[in-house]
Amino acid sequence: MLGRAKRAVDMIQEWIRKGRELGASDLHIEADTAPVARVRGQLSAIGPSIPGTLVAQAGRELLGGDGWSQFLSRGSADLSRTIAGVRCRINIFQTLRGVAMAVRLLSSFQNNLRACNLNPELKKLTDATTGLIVVSGPTGSGKSTTLAALVEEINSSSARNIIAIESPIEYLFTNRRSFIRQREVPTHSPSYEQALVDALRENPDVLVIGEMRTPEVMRLTLSAAETGHLVIVTMHSATCAEALTRLCMSFPAEIQGSIRAQLADCFVGLVCQRLDFLSEFRLRVPVCEILLPSAASKGTIRGGQFSQIANVLQTGGDVGMWNFDRYQRWVAQKRDWVPPTLAVPLPEERIAPAAPKLPRREVQAGREVQTASPKDDTLEISIEENADLDELAKRIEKGTR
Repeated sequence: MLGRAKRAVDMIQEWIRKGRELGASDLHIEADTAPVARVRGQLSAIGPSIPGTLVAQAGRELLGGDGWSQFLSRGSADLSRTIAGVRCRINIFQTLRGVAMAVRLLSSFQNNLRACNLNPELKKLTDATTGLIVVSGPTGSGKSTTLAALVEEINSSSARNIIAIESPIEYLFTNRRSFIRQREVPTHSPSYEQALVDALRENPDVLVIGEMRTPEVMRLTLSAAETGHLVIVTMHSATCAEALTRLCMSFPAEIQGSIRAQLADCFVGLVCQRLDFLSEFRLRVPVCEILLPSAASKGTIRGGQFSQIANVLQTGGDVGMWNFDRYQRWVAQKRDWVPPTLAVPLPEERIAPAAPKLPRREVQAGREVQTASPKDDTLEISIEENADLDELAKRIEKGTR
């Protein structure tokens, strides 16, 4: 049993290392199936089929005894670990074939806005001391990374008490100017709702909510934003208008009007992002919509006219708003992109190694001398006054073959 457990741990470490070497964002591992990596948005198999017993054993090792029992009854489990030097968010779940894993490989560089290739104007959002910042986008669009970048900007620029509530914890923060406490649901609190209620009694300046999933979490989040806290949250949506619609429609119809008014009064910014691949730089970068509070945006939200948000974004450039088209033009002009620090080219994209340098030969009248540690491929020839040029030519030709 010990040997099999060791093999399971080694297998996970091996695939995570390989995924990081390929620059993958995600790994998919399933019983009796070849492991698959998502590299620059594309899925491809990266190895032979993995036996189901080995995948199950790896899951058991990651979850531990109690966690494995809960997994068997529930059918899925979330956790985060640092494996092979890489911070990973792992979802373990049951499929028709057996146990499977979806592993998100998290970047290890300092997550400020510049390192994440985000527009520097997003820094203005973190200057607020109260209100609501929403980071939205489809699954896999980098919402958690942008959330971490905003937290890191606050952490490096001001002294605030930051409480982060996530399920699971993804990025690990180090206290810089701010004091950051990270809580994981359900490890440190049974639910988001309970963690939020507790957090309001813990003297926070900033609340970071991993995801607004239920109407109760949304209600508590809006209340916290209204009562003197800066709250940063993520949610799933394809556009700013969709995010607002989803947030308000989560509540009963009879209170949606008051929710819209509450949201209009407290929101600081709404960022919706997707990832685009820049072939010139071989890099995936975020492209964003950014909705800011203005008379037009607040009136539109209060009236529930979310179909008009696109027009508000289009005409709001003078107050710092961005729609996807305008942001795309900024992306097209930018050149100083920051590449992922640990990602390397895919095997087929590796640059062929330079041809070995030939020893430099010096030919002098009747002698040929090979020098040590050549600096280039140049043949240096010293010709004496009465040398036989035909003989020299033959020697040069022979020496370069």
